[in-house]
Amino acid sequence: MVRERNHPRNPYTPSRPPSGTDNFANLLRDPALVIGDVIHRELVERGHHDVRPALLAVAAHIARDGSRITELAERTQLTKATVVRTVDELERLGYAERVPDPADGRAKLVRPTARAVAVQAEARAIIADLREAWAAAMEPGELDQLEVLLRRLRSVLWP
Repeated sequence: MVRERNHPRNPYTPSRPPSGTDNFANLLRDPALVIGDVIHRELVERGHHDVRPALLAVAAHIARDGSRITELAERTQLTKATVVRTVDELERLGYAERVPDPADGRAKLVRPTARAVAVQAEARAIIADLREAWAAAMEPGELDQLEVLLRRLRSVLWP
């Protein structure tokens, strides 16, 4: 479990209240926003001061074997120009590299570097700790049940 490190509050406490009502879309979105916020804060605590939420929002969608800019723009729901600028910064910081696309010699793929893979491993550990904290705050088995239902929903959406 991630320990409190010079935080006036528990590191899993959301930095802002949820927006809007508790409708279905917000109930799915708001925990994801908290996860992103916690990952960012914890990575900064661990010395990754150059990682900003905007960079994480794009980097999280880069496939291990590479992704095209257009694919990243679709997945992040950002403009191609915004993704290009973000990838430029990820590349400058050493988190991404552009490599030729083996399927199309004219195209480039964005691929995570070893540095990015190491940060991804830290982010997965932060998520595991966060899940453990959320499970402890709920009734036994409730978070497990939620995961089962979300996996079922995912399989319905992407059979």
